[in-house]
Amino acid sequence: MNIAWRMEPKLKDFYHDGFGWICKHCERELKEAETNSRSRLMSEGEAESKDPIFSSVGLAKWLDPARTILMCPRCGITESTKKI
Repeated sequence: MNIAWRMEPKLKDFYHDGFGWICKHCERELKEAETNSRSRLMSEGEAESKDPIFSSVGLAKWLDPARTILMCPRCGITESTKKI
């Protein structure tokens, strides 16, 4: 079992959920919007739409090859993972 992500630093704008880094701001916004939307079952997986909307929209991406800066593709916020 890989637990290396548990040793990552605590960040202000992102957290690791075991699958990837999640933007805290987008997750909060998406949870608020989710109360008025349809079930994930109807919008993910084998959805009939050509452009399904996934629940992991706030999943961060690495901005640099060294994997020291995270960026949220939804809101554009960035944060360094290196301790100063």
